[in-house]
Formats: sequence, structure tokens, C-alpha cells
Amino acid sequence: MKLVIALGGNALMQRNEPLGMDVQWKNARVAAGALAAVARQHQLILTHGNGPQVGLLAMQAEAFKGAEPYPFDVMGAATEGMIGYILEQELGNILGYDVPVATLLTRVEVDANDPEFTDPSKFIGPTFEREQIDALIAEYGWTFRQDGRKWRRVIASPQPRRILWHRPIRWLLDNGAVVICAGGGGIPVATQDGQRMEGVEAVIDKDRASSLLAVQIPADLFIIATDVAGVFEHYDTPQQRLLRRVTPAELMAEQFAKGSMGPKIEAASRFVRQTGKPAAIGSLAEITDIVAGKAGTWIVPEGDAPA
Repeated sequence: MKLVIALGGNALMQRNEPLGMDVQWKNARVAAGALAAVARQHQLILTHGNGPQVGLLAMQAEAFKGAEPYPFDVMGAATEGMIGYILEQELGNILGYDVPVATLLTRVEVDANDPEFTDPSKFIGPTFEREQIDALIAEYGWTFRQDGRKWRRVIASPQPRRILWHRPIRWLLDNGAVVICAGGGGIPVATQDGQRMEGVEAVIDKDRASSLLAVQIPADLFIIATDVAGVFEHYDTPQQRLLRRVTPAELMAEQFAKGSMGPKIEAASRFVRQTGKPAAIGSLAEITDIVAGKAGTWIVPEGDAPA
């Protein structure tokens, strides 16, 4: 099968872990170990997030007084290459020369007038206590939102409209390569003056971009790999229950529309509705069983779910 697997933040950086390279290498090694069996049996495209990494780069840039910080499209490209290299190396160490691995920088078109540019929502970088953010707002003009019990910087996260030049991805797949692309949601670009493509200050949601990529390839199965077993009904209550096979209409009900699982449900449901093919959400540790239909939450077209 052609698979698009979107690696959640746990692939390289888990919540409250230090933003160090040792931690990222360790987590990438675990991710590669889980993905290797799938890579040997299927045509595999990997995507990944970059929120912690791009946020850290932005903060480091501010330390050089008098130097103009890099814009977010450039930092997105930098983190896409960095994280792709880490995943590529760890997968290569396991797969050897039998399965080539290639990382592609991927531009993703957005609308320059997307409302996110005036009301940003994408979390980036580390967490802060409430008393720390006032000084950062005063000095840099950053925007913050509450993330759990702490606060994080937010930046615009416009809707992805088109994956640019996806034909090289198909060519690599057809020649037996594992492709790592659209990392961090891809490099955000928009049409300016009706003709030129230019980068914009944004970080695209990884799950939305991955869903669009899966539609354009097209994939036979779209998987969002995270650190939980799947989508739970009545999550974090004594009545919580793992949903095994559901339709987009059932998932988009009010009780699942909010919280950290919301964007994942939206992205998976969009792929199912546009292609008529299934998507799945589940734990990276169970990725082989998810592909086999034995684990995770499977989102299937209307009429394919049990009563």
C-alpha cells in the first residue's frame, strides 16, 4: 500500500522534555525502530511536526541583538532538513541499503489572506509560566496562549491549499524509497502580486498538510501516529472507551471537536471524505498493528462502520 504516516510530536520531542539533541536522537531511534517493518512492506511517506524546534530557533535568533531574525518560512525549511536528517539517519541505520530513504524540502501553498494571520493559534517553542510572558510580550511583541497549565507562543497556522511539486515524491515512491517530506507542515508560501510565490510568517499544521498530501499522492491509508492508543469516547473519565471503527460524521460530533485531538480528527476525516479510503489514529508503538487493522481508531467512509 501507499501509506502516509504523520508522526506526532512524540516522535522527536515529548511534552516537558528538554530541547536537546540527545533527546531528539533517542526518540528518533525509537520511532525508526517502530517504522522499519512497515517501510520494508509498503510504500511509505513520513511527515512530522516541528513546533518545539522552530520555536527554539526563533528564540535563539532573538539573542543576536542587531541581527535580523530569520523569517518563519526559512526556519521551517531549516527544521524540515534537520529533523528529516535525524529520521533518515536512524531509519537508514536499521534498513541498511535495502530500502533507500530520501528527505525532500516541501513548499506548501497557503492563502495570504487566511484569518490565522490576524488571529494566530499554532503553538511553538517551550512552555512558560504566566509571570514570565509579560516581559517577552513587552520586549518582542509575541502572542501567547495558554497550553494546559502553562503558556506558549503562538503564530499563524493557515490552511494548506496545495502541495507544490508532489511529482518527485511519487517518483521516489515508485523507485522504492521511503520519503520524508512536508515536515512541520511544509514551508509556507503564498502567491504575491498574482504571480510570484513568496514565503510567509507561519507554521502550517502538520496533520492538515499531511492529509492534503495523502489526498494528492494519493495514499491508500493515512495514519496519524501519536502517543495514545487512539480516539477515546468520554476521554479521561471512568467511562472512557477506545473507538475502534467510526465514520467522520461520528467523530466530528461535539464531544470530539475540541482539545488536542481535534486537529487530528479533522485531518483524518477530511482525507476519508475526499478519497473514500480509510484513515487511522493511534500509537506509534503499535504502528504495525495499526497498518494491519488490529489497533488504533480507524476512520472509514460512511456506511462502512458497524451499527
